Amino acid sequence: MLRLLKLTRKKMQNNDQKQIAGAILVVGILIAGAILLKGSKLSNPITVPTNNNGVTVLAPVTNEDRTLGDKNAKITIVVYEDFQCPFCGAITGLDPNGEAIAYLKQSDPNWTPFMPEILNNYVKNGDAQFVYRDYAFLGPESVKSAEAARCAGDQGKFWEYHDYLYSHQNGENKGGFADANLKSFAKKIGLNSTDFDKCLDGGKYTQAVADSTSEGNVAGVGGPGSGTPKGFILRDGQIVSMINGAEPLSSVKPKIDAALK
Repeated sequence: MLRLLKLTRKKMQNNDQKQIAGAILVVGILIAGAILLKGSKLSNPITVPTNNNGVTVLAPVTNEDRTLGDKNAKITIVVYEDFQCPFCGAITGLDPNGEAIAYLKQSDPNWTPFMPEILNNYVKNGDAQFVYRDYAFLGPESVKSAEAARCAGDQGKFWEYHDYLYSHQNGENKGGFADANLKSFAKKIGLNSTDFDKCLDGGKYTQAVADSTSEGNVAGVGGPGSGTPKGFILRDGQIVSMINGAEPLSSVKPKIDAALK
């Protein structure tokens, strides 16, 4: 009798687990379906199973993305970031004396940023394409700085503005990326102020930044235990690995090398 009770209990647990797994999968499919119906650039989403039996839905790379490198490279590295995020700034290595890098080195004295290696080697030699995506979640200055960078992109200087923002972080929503400063940054990197100000003040890219952040949510960027920076390494259109947070170069490089094999 005792043995029968144990077997019955085990069977019930297995059934419960199957029902839960099925429910999670259905939710994932419903979310993906809702986005497809919305008609966003997720019309051809990249999907990959995750460890919790759900589905990661990643918007495909299009001409609307901010990219570096050969679009026909062996791998594509998509990273969601927030210009106010100190750890996003840390991975660029643009401010080697920044507080975030100091914090990371307390846990790992050998910590080094991975972006310089990606750009100076993998992107430069044609092995990888890098894609920057907005995940503006830390507040209004995150949204405005993302919009400003896109406005700079209208004049062919997205990456110059990107670097200026990350090398001039000054706390979250404390005025460092207020509109007046964002316009000042534009002047300092040689942008046409009239065109830039019109773009920023007119909210030309407000919806685009919101859409990118929403797509990041679907991809799990803001899920439990996740945040920016969040990277996806793709090979032949499939996600083969992920970058979770400000990982050191020592852990990111092997993931990239494995994807290239």
